[in-house]
Amino acid sequence: MAFSGTVAHNLLYGNPKAGQEEMYEALSTAQAGFVDDLPGGLSAQVAQGGSNFSGGQKQRLAIARALMKKASLYIFDDSFSALDFKTDAALRRALEAGTRDSAVLIIAQHISTILKAEQIIVLEDGKIVGTGTHESLMKTCPVYQDIAKSQMKGEESHE
Repeated sequence: MAFSGTVAHNLLYGNPKAGQEEMYEALSTAQAGFVDDLPGGLSAQVAQGGSNFSGGQKQRLAIARALMKKASLYIFDDSFSALDFKTDAALRRALEAGTRDSAVLIIAQHISTILKAEQIIVLEDGKIVGTGTHESLMKTCPVYQDIAKSQMKGEESHE
């Protein structure tokens, strides 16, 4: 969720002492380069709830704000759902490098978001029905296999 104020104001919620360089680094990792094109850049206004941004832009601003914290644990709860495949893939690559010293928990409904995760936990009706990597779950977990087959048609080329 975005807060009313400026882009910089939103980012500073994550780290009130951050400078512009840190803000631009977080925006870059979050694939939020669109901020450079806004009138005023970091000084551009953000309406309450980010209503003047698309769903994907709001998600990327929220991710950038989280990255400003330099946390030991990041939890992304369906934070990539409004992103197109290309942006999602670029963001995941950048997060891998930008969160190298942190634990990252991603809650996702799209297989493409968690393909390279070290550990995937598959839930069905609130119960764990499988754990492992994408490769191992494709061999051992029928629920995961069904989800992957339904979602991955044609996505491999976007990876």
